[in-house]
Amino acid sequence: MYFAAEKGGLGFSQGTAASIMSIYGSLVYLTAVIGGFIADRILGSRKTVFWGGVLIMFGHIALAVPYGAPTLFLSIGLITIGTGLLKPNVSEMVGTLYSETDSRRDAGFSIFVMGINLGSLLAPAIVGTVGQNINFHLGFSIAAVGMFFGLIQYYFGGRKHLSEATLHPTDPITPEELPKVKRNILIAVLIAVVVFGGLLISGNMNVTNVVLVFSILGVVLPIGYFVMMLSSHKTTKIERSRLWAYIPLFVASVLFWCIEEQGSVVLALFAANQTQLKVALPFAQFNILPSWFQMLNPAFIILYTPFFAILWTKWGKRQPSTPAKFAAGLIIAGLSFVVMVIPILTHGTNALVSPLWLVLSWLIVEVAELLISPIGLSATTKLAPKAFQSQMMSIWFLSDACAQAINAQVVKFYTPGNEVMYFSIWGGVAVVLGILLFMLVPRIKHLMQGVN
Repeated sequence: MYFAAEKGGLGFSQGTAASIMSIYGSLVYLTAVIGGFIADRILGSRKTVFWGGVLIMFGHIALAVPYGAPTLFLSIGLITIGTGLLKPNVSEMVGTLYSETDSRRDAGFSIFVMGINLGSLLAPAIVGTVGQNINFHLGFSIAAVGMFFGLIQYYFGGRKHLSEATLHPTDPITPEELPKVKRNILIAVLIAVVVFGGLLISGNMNVTNVVLVFSILGVVLPIGYFVMMLSSHKTTKIERSRLWAYIPLFVASVLFWCIEEQGSVVLALFAANQTQLKVALPFAQFNILPSWFQMLNPAFIILYTPFFAILWTKWGKRQPSTPAKFAAGLIIAGLSFVVMVIPILTHGTNALVSPLWLVLSWLIVEVAELLISPIGLSATTKLAPKAFQSQMMSIWFLSDACAQAINAQVVKFYTPGNEVMYFSIWGGVAVVLGILLFMLVPRIKHLMQGVN
């Protein structure tokens, strides 16, 4: 987005590009609400995942077409809705493979996350290299082709391995509920028309204000969702207690994702602008592409996952509780930003620093991710009210949506000369809140009503 047009880019300012990148990530997870509702109440999880993949494929076809900003925004719409249909439901289907008391559950989700990250490891190596060395649009077309073959594999593999229950909604809409559902959809459409119509009429329809609207939505929506589930007559007393236990975990995950998701925004900018990308080898000089640093996230996940899967399985019922894992993860995530202060203080803001600092930051934060991401997925399936199973998974993804909605506003403050304060504040807040969460562990465990 911020590459000049003559370099194949769109010529956006760096701040605008970073803000769009963050809100794009937020929308990917915001639309999980739609995916959870459609799976729970209309199509079932297996069909919803399939049609999500179809939309993602068409979104990348749009990116492969060289028609500038309009195709970028079209692709964002298609990919975000498609991922919203796919992401929460494929995770929920993993949950159906295990009973609530099966000690292999966390290990199973760890392996699931490793599978996701295997794709994430290959993507920057293929798409990033092709995009930066040949043509951005050719790189995006590779993603479309990949999704096409993924859909074929999913369709036939799902018929063989997935439960028949995944073909049906867990809480189908009744004829009596249909008028209310239609009314709520109409209200949502009217609100969107009023908000964006107002911006258009007042002459304030621009990227900055549209991003601001979605940032507000990203924070307000999960709050509304918790209120809805806590007040629903479909939620039992025990389920309500577990929801209250889930709230501090949700808040912790928001702060974690605020840090982790800046790897594709702030750390990506750091890699491109403040990192030494020419590495001298004994007989040659090797150039690193900035996009390759995005491989560090999945690479460390893949390296760490077998260790954590074995660890949780070996410890069994003796392993730390879910809130204790979250607290440790939050502290470790904060430290991943604290270490980024060191090279800036020692070399200054204008010097190019060793790429090993970025390697160290990702090495640290991915330990935190394995303490929070797969554990959060597992906890969500265990703490979910029965009537809101897929929608509860949407809530988990809303923590990432909320985080990136916040990021869309704060990444603008990552400017030359402000790096030390930026990394220090984010890292310090995460460490302090992680310590506070440790203090709340006994209370949270009590509210979880027997779920560990």
